[in-house]
Amino acid sequence: MGVGMSSGRRRGIGVGGGRGPSSGMLPLLALQVLLEYGRAGASRPPVTAALIAANALVYLRPGALDAFLPPLSRVAFNPHLIIQYGDLTRFFLSAFYHLSETHFFYNMTSLLWKGIQLETSVGSVEFASMVAALLGLSQGITLLLSKGLLLFGNETAYYDQYAVGFSGVLFGMKIVLNAWSDDYVFLHGMVIPAKYAAWAELLLIQAFIPGTSFIGHLGGILAGLTYLWLKRSYSGPDPLALLISGISNVVSWPVRFAQRLLRPGRHICEMCNSVREDRDVPPIQHLHAGGNGALSVDEIRRRRLQRFDR
Repeated sequence: MGVGMSSGRRRGIGVGGGRGPSSGMLPLLALQVLLEYGRAGASRPPVTAALIAANALVYLRPGALDAFLPPLSRVAFNPHLIIQYGDLTRFFLSAFYHLSETHFFYNMTSLLWKGIQLETSVGSVEFASMVAALLGLSQGITLLLSKGLLLFGNETAYYDQYAVGFSGVLFGMKIVLNAWSDDYVFLHGMVIPAKYAAWAELLLIQAFIPGTSFIGHLGGILAGLTYLWLKRSYSGPDPLALLISGISNVVSWPVRFAQRLLRPGRHICEMCNSVREDRDVPPIQHLHAGGNGALSVDEIRRRRLQRFDR
């Protein structure tokens, strides 16, 4: 179960926000990824791996990346700052930041499990489109919920709250993953239909893990439901998936071009009548004595037999 989107009030996650002493969970996460991607015959979804790598780089901030990436205090999701100043950095980047090793570990193990299943099922391009849509929808819905509660008199309980983490997207992925499932799941002593597991998780996390963002998680669930509704309502090709596919084709074109240039030649082996590849020796052409046409395979065999009979 993924840990909740960690949050804090204006004096909560404050200025620094960063990694504390390691509790040994990062090697365990690396081992899980290696085991999952190293299994014989296992699918190796690239988008899921890229998302985990991106989150890991942001959390670990190795080398020069530490100076390049903005600090957590500059990107933490805050509805008040986003709406008042149009701070899109907080809107998009806050999902890739995590407060602690535990927070990071549970979110990434959840992403590993859900991502592999979804990407294997729908394909990498469609999955990348799904993640982008869920990210925008979950953040946008969370923003609207926070502003709506403020307008209805809930002071600044959610409107002035800071939050970070990938959990909103993960809740949306859980909704999509279990949308058509008839299975049941065992969750903290309860057996419930898989399609309602995200709702049960929402309540359990809020009850047992203090400091999580209820609005952020709820926004993720509603984002998943909105995504499914949009997919059912629109029968045409996914424009976001087409855009991602086009960008992927442009980026990978030099690689494909180089592969065509370096592809080895192919020619027919006359003795075995089969096609083989030869990187070093070009195919030999046998010419007629008075012309430039290539001999047939049968004619070559007949001439060789004549040499042996001499």
